[in-house]
Amino acid sequence: MITRRQALSSAATTALLTATESLAMSRQDLILVNAKITTLDRENPVADAVAIRGGKFLAVGTEGEVRAAAAPDARVIDAKGRRLIPGLIDSHIHVIRGGLNYNMELRWEGVPTLADAMTMLKRQAENTPPPQWVRVVGGFTEHQFAEKRLPTIDEINAAAPDTPVFILHLYDRALLNAAALRAVGYTKDTPNPPGGEIMRDAAGNPTGLLLAQPNATILYATLAKGPKLPPEYQLNSTKHFMRELNSLGVTSVIDAGGGSQNYPDDYEIVEKLHKDGELTLRIAYNLFTQKPKEELKDFASWSTQIKPGDGDDSYRHNGAGEMLVYSAADFEDFRVARPDMPANMEGDLEPVIRLLAERRWPWRMHATYDQTIGRALDVFEKVDRDIPLDGLNWFFDHAETISERNIDRIAALGGGIAVQHRMAFQGEYFVERYGAKAAEATPPIKRMIAAGVPVGAGTDATRVASYNPWVSLSWLVTSKTVGGLALYPVRNRLDREAALRLWTERNTWFSNEVGKKGQIKAGQLADLALLSDDYFSVPEDEIAHLRSVLTVLGGRIVYGEGDYGPLAPQAPKAMPDWSPVATFGGYYRRQDTAQKLASACGCHAACGVHGHDHAAALGAAVPAADVQSFWGALGCGCWAV
Repeated sequence: MITRRQALSSAATTALLTATESLAMSRQDLILVNAKITTLDRENPVADAVAIRGGKFLAVGTEGEVRAAAAPDARVIDAKGRRLIPGLIDSHIHVIRGGLNYNMELRWEGVPTLADAMTMLKRQAENTPPPQWVRVVGGFTEHQFAEKRLPTIDEINAAAPDTPVFILHLYDRALLNAAALRAVGYTKDTPNPPGGEIMRDAAGNPTGLLLAQPNATILYATLAKGPKLPPEYQLNSTKHFMRELNSLGVTSVIDAGGGSQNYPDDYEIVEKLHKDGELTLRIAYNLFTQKPKEELKDFASWSTQIKPGDGDDSYRHNGAGEMLVYSAADFEDFRVARPDMPANMEGDLEPVIRLLAERRWPWRMHATYDQTIGRALDVFEKVDRDIPLDGLNWFFDHAETISERNIDRIAALGGGIAVQHRMAFQGEYFVERYGAKAAEATPPIKRMIAAGVPVGAGTDATRVASYNPWVSLSWLVTSKTVGGLALYPVRNRLDREAALRLWTERNTWFSNEVGKKGQIKAGQLADLALLSDDYFSVPEDEIAHLRSVLTVLGGRIVYGEGDYGPLAPQAPKAMPDWSPVATFGGYYRRQDTAQKLASACGCHAACGVHGHDHAAALGAAVPAADVQSFWGALGCGCWAV
């Protein structure tokens, strides 16, 4: 058995070579020409070329201006007329925890039908050895499927009779097959935990449906019973998750902590990658308290060990939250009534806020409902009278139902609001409970901006909403859920540039990096994404399908595909061999039929030699009709040989 310490040191030589090669490459100027550049710099809003030196933008303008500024031996990349934007920044994601588990998880994100999803599940169950599980952990909703429903327990048992299956759906439920119930030990004698319910049949036996009533503790506690990846696989898994985000144009994130994400133990993997120069994302991280009634103790201890800003441009500490005290956590399951926070909320919260204010720790606070925000602001205003909060860059997360009055109170105290696209996944449930009128400004982003509140955007991935930033950008622009329901009137929607700013320059406030990144501007960190199609001209319903074909972090190419693939480092083989990532990749890519066919078969059009069933080889990676039409177009005639 390889220990964590051995695993973390085993990659040292390879990492050193990678870092050395990257350093050598970064010393050469890099130029991108023939691009449609959206700089988000109001003094220089558009350009067609950019030069990079020493990890920062050197010049932004015409090709002639850029070539004149760069060294004669600069490396030149032709953007071929594509749209180029600043690297995207996710101000709320659980990337550290997500990275440790990414390679174990089957992703249903963007999958258009339940039939496709279940075929994927069946194939993965056949690939997964005991005692491992098949896990579908968030990022999807039943509304995205053409069938508009979740699978039944019987369907899951039929697809995976022997392999444990755990499917997490939003914050409301988890579905377990019979094998998973056996693995976690739930029987008719297992009591319901506080805040959750184990659904049972007439004889009292668990059916496999777990409900959050009203919080998700039962869902996450059950998930935690599954096997974990060993450290060397967690390193590989984190690399794959970062690469997946890079493929979508993401270059920076703020990690919001998370349940079962213990500091410092669960940070060893990401810190190893940082030390070895292998991070392909800039990560600012918040510390999330883990035990009710011990929140003040946690923050008091951590604030003697580390301070906000410790680190560098690649990996740095960002403050406290998103959990500050458990008595103030209003879980956001719109299928159940809004929870009332207990009477002791203010008494628990005030000493924590005083400590953070005294020690100048910025904080972020999870808050879904206006009622919770109002009570928290009572505490913040009280502390502010003794310890001014000016310049502390504290903020609320989520804020779907925040009132105009509380927006103004946040503005007066100098706070911010980070919004996420959770309504894109739960909007139908919100409308069902509260009505379409109440959903028209959830959250009221334009009102926040008009009040002068710093506003940024993120995903809250991975357990609920998808990590795909383009799904968020689509929601911001169109107001539509992933199921196609239009939530907001035109007056509450953002135009494309305003939405993009929430994902770039405006997000820098939340990590105290204003002016350092988020724009394509001389002197800023050279993070950028060259897009698969033009964000500013594609039809609205195509925004969610955009990707990056070339992603650059600090002047270093971290991702490329198509013509730009050879310019980027090759992805490591996914570990373990049975990883869903090896078979299905990450977010569903509808345009990948040809690629999936070629990679799965390995025979391309060499039809006379493969001698196997293309459809069986591909499984659910490509719908059977697409397999047939693709090989038919090649003149293969043997797609079902």
